[in-house]
Amino acid sequence: MKSILFSFQSFPLLLLLFFIGNLSAQIDSIPSTDGMNNKKMEAIFKSEVEEIDGQLGNWQMLYGGSILYVLTDEKNNRMRIFTPITEEKTLEKGQLKKMLEANFHSALDAKYSLYEGFVISVYTHPLKELQNDQLIDAMRQVVVLSRTFGESYSSTGLIFGGGAEEENEEEKPKKKIKKM
Repeated sequence: MKSILFSFQSFPLLLLLFFIGNLSAQIDSIPSTDGMNNKKMEAIFKSEVEEIDGQLGNWQMLYGGSILYVLTDEKNNRMRIFTPITEEKTLEKGQLKKMLEANFHSALDAKYSLYEGFVISVYTHPLKELQNDQLIDAMRQVVVLSRTFGESYSSTGLIFGGGAEEENEEEKPKKKIKKM
C-alpha cells in the first residue's frame, strides 16, 4: 500500500515536471529577440519543405517541386536562397534585358542573376534581421520567379510601377545625356 501511495504522491511532481518540460520546449520555439540564425532556419525548413539535405548554413531542399539552395554566413550576417533556371548560353536575344527590367518592375524581393554559367533566381537578406514569415515568402518568391522566366518574369502578382511597355528600337527618341 505504501508503494501505491508513494506513486500517487509523486504523480503531481511528475505532472509538474512534464508541464515545465513542455513549457520549455514551447519557449524554445518562440522567436527570440536575437534574430534569425542557422538553427532557427533549419527548423523552419524542416516544417516547410518536402526534402532537405545538408548542414547548418548550407542546405539543398525540395520546395514546391523546385530545388532550392540556401547559404548563410552568420559571421557576416548574410544569407541567400537560390535556384537554377537555365544555362546562360541558352538565353535567347532580349531575355537578359527582360531579366534586368524585371529586377526593377516585377521581381519583387527575389531577383534574376547569373552564377557560374547559369541564370538563377536569388533572394539575399541580412540573416539576423530576417523574420520567419519573410523566410517562407522568400522561398516562395524564388520558386515563382524561376517558373515565370520567359513569360511574366515576376515573383508575385505585384508589378512595381506598372511595368514597362515594349517600344520599337527605331521609334525610340534619341536623347543626349547632358554633361554636368
